Amino acid sequence: MQRIQPEEGESAAIVSDNIERLKKLFPDAFSEGKLSFDVLRQLLGDAKVLDEGEEKYGLNWHGKKKARQIALTPSTGTLLPCPEESVAWDTTQNVFIEGDNLEVLKLLQKSYANKIKMIYIDPPYNTGKEFIYPDKFSDTLDTYLKYTGQKDAEGMKFSSNTEVGGRKHTNWLNMMYPRLRLARSLLRDNGVIFVSIDENEQANLKKICDEIFGEENFVANIIWQSRTSISNDQEVSLNHNHTLVYSKVRERLLFYGEPLKREEYSNPDNDSRGPWKLVPIDANKPGGDTLYPIINPHTGKEYYPPNGRSWSMNSKDYQKLFEDNRIKFGMSDDSAPKKKLFLRERELKGDTKTPSSLLLDAGTTKSGTTELMELFDGKKIFDYPKPSSFIERLVNYGCSKSDDNIVLDFFAGSCPTAHAVLNTVSNTGLRASFIMVQLPETVDESKPFGKAASSLGFATIAEIGKERIRRVAQKLKAEGKDSFDGGFKVFKLSSSNIRAWNPDNGDLEESLLSNQDHIIEGRSETDILYELLLKRGVDLAVPIERRNVGGKTVCSIGYGVLFACLDESIAKDQVEEVGRGIVEWCRELAPSTDSHVFFLDSAFSDDVSKTNMAAILEQNGITHFRSL
Repeated sequence: MQRIQPEEGESAAIVSDNIERLKKLFPDAFSEGKLSFDVLRQLLGDAKVLDEGEEKYGLNWHGKKKARQIALTPSTGTLLPCPEESVAWDTTQNVFIEGDNLEVLKLLQKSYANKIKMIYIDPPYNTGKEFIYPDKFSDTLDTYLKYTGQKDAEGMKFSSNTEVGGRKHTNWLNMMYPRLRLARSLLRDNGVIFVSIDENEQANLKKICDEIFGEENFVANIIWQSRTSISNDQEVSLNHNHTLVYSKVRERLLFYGEPLKREEYSNPDNDSRGPWKLVPIDANKPGGDTLYPIINPHTGKEYYPPNGRSWSMNSKDYQKLFEDNRIKFGMSDDSAPKKKLFLRERELKGDTKTPSSLLLDAGTTKSGTTELMELFDGKKIFDYPKPSSFIERLVNYGCSKSDDNIVLDFFAGSCPTAHAVLNTVSNTGLRASFIMVQLPETVDESKPFGKAASSLGFATIAEIGKERIRRVAQKLKAEGKDSFDGGFKVFKLSSSNIRAWNPDNGDLEESLLSNQDHIIEGRSETDILYELLLKRGVDLAVPIERRNVGGKTVCSIGYGVLFACLDESIAKDQVEEVGRGIVEWCRELAPSTDSHVFFLDSAFSDDVSKTNMAAILEQNGITHFRSL
């Protein structure tokens, strides 16, 4: 039985995966495991795809190379489960993760690569003032640990993006670039990402998204009216935000329009087919028999298509529509011909209204503030929150109506995205769950909203977000809506449960003794189980079942994808019973993929016991087993 290797305790090795893909595509370019760029150039052949010049179109800044590298560096951290802060821990599919989103995005790579249908983020806007997420790239887990007071904060002052320092755009781009790179790999091929931003970085954000997602995958720039009142503190009142929309693979994108507005339809003539509205019948491209005259039978007036256009159907098809009472000459029968569109027919076909790039009716930051105040005893505890109504529109655009969706927001803030998902699921039956990620940023008591948050007992933004989800679920249930998942599992970023081998060369004997028990003191069985789950690429929301097997507790994770017995001692005479019990349980569950089995290395009394356990499993078809 093989011990888990250090690299197995890391998040997905993106660089190694990329190299393996290259080897499959271009095996001739590798010799003795090394890549020859000269051979690769020859194999690519077409010089048009090679860019070796110093000058090229694109956005460059100081630190870009390092930002790219940090996105490729695996994380050795883990996510500790917190059932006591969660709601419906055993059944919910929703997840809330407290921690630095750069590390969290790395840890999610194995479990959620190509699984996220929609990402929405509202990152910190670069106003020239301080913003969090400074990222000391030497050890990014330290970033989180120092923020939360778990390590000495010396030298970790938050970055100040001042023009005087000449790094206003650089710091912000270095913060965003690796996160967007990691986010792309999580998206499904038919997935979509929405990124809200203001004028300060919209142009730069567009350029780095073009680079990361591909210019051909740009879908739209949605302009949202974020305020209606006029501000007099500058030359032009900025009353809008941008939301850049990118697909992962444009040809595969599933993007939906807005629900039909029933108020646009009426039935003044009591048509038996129900409410309708009128639409023009002229078209851009003339074809055969499409320039005929149409006579209004009520007035005798003759109509032709507008200049340069044609009717959208030939005269024969027009006559069929007329005879079927689908043509009307305005609501008063005294204008140009139009066609009736019936609401019921459109609903049966699943028609939607094509979204506009201009959103004027999706709420404002003022309505977002009011919405949050209503949830929190009338107190303003967060500055400029997005209204859930705005994000609901995006959820309707980006989520599939025919299968399950996971919605990710890794700048969750007060969690309007989770609010929007819960509203949409409870109102429409959409099958969707969420993953929220938020740094436990301390509320700023020097500001009014920070004082208000503190007065309600909230020390961090993450605490506000978690409580908002709880209160939204309670509100929806009070309204009689109960067919939705209002729970969420809470996890917190921390260092690995498995102590790294870090010997003291001056006292190797003591190093060996101190590493005999290599599980971090104070960590629970559940902590270790979820690290196994993450590092083996299993969904955080999968069920965990426990059974007594041979007097030992054995856990099945994800219906037999993983089995783990983390008992501290398995005696020689218990090995066979435990091993055969796991085999029987595996056969009962019949997982669709090969099962992996884990034990504590220190649980076995000697190597013979460990070898016997491995033999029992292998003889029964379980070939993937490891010791911790």
